[in-house]
Amino acid sequence: MSSKYLEILIEEFNKLPGIGKKSATRLAFHVLDLKEEEVNNFAKAITNVKVYVKKCKICGNFSENEICNICSDETRDNSIICVVEDGKDILPIEKTRKYNGSYHVLNGKIAPLNGITPDKLNIKSLLNRIANESIEEVIFALSSDLEGETTVMYLTKLIKPFGLTVSKLASGIPMGGNLEFTDSATISKAIEGRQKL
Repeated sequence: MSSKYLEILIEEFNKLPGIGKKSATRLAFHVLDLKEEEVNNFAKAITNVKVYVKKCKICGNFSENEICNICSDETRDNSIICVVEDGKDILPIEKTRKYNGSYHVLNGKIAPLNGITPDKLNIKSLLNRIANESIEEVIFALSSDLEGETTVMYLTKLIKPFGLTVSKLASGIPMGGNLEFTDSATISKAIEGRQKL
């Protein structure tokens, strides 16, 4: 590389999830083509996110305040908690406009092979919320992979004694999906999660 600074920028972009060396190189050269004001705005946006965005002290969602907009919204149904792996999982659920309850962010899922044990997740505060708030239902919205299913089973055992309704998002064949191209595990989940008409 003709410039060590360009090489450093490529390496930094390459550290981002889903960005390979080619994409990192393309992004770095794009930065070179930006106007100085655009580069400054980009750098400032990155700095501001690190300085001002923190985790909500109730649910663990990203927020600029101690309590996020969802937890502080009095029009939401706080008797329902939707448990998600990461804060980024809240956005697609919110986009549906079909859910009006609260959330709880686990900050991952149980994956012993990766060193992620239950004590490393945001489980204690979830149990505290269930014990101290008027919670009626917990909905799990975790990945349907092995780690996600393990986490759901583990948490269900902890939550069941509270006498709450425990549910999880249905999984199966997506709208417009074709059975011919669907794997057997997905078809099995669709059959198990079938609904009466």
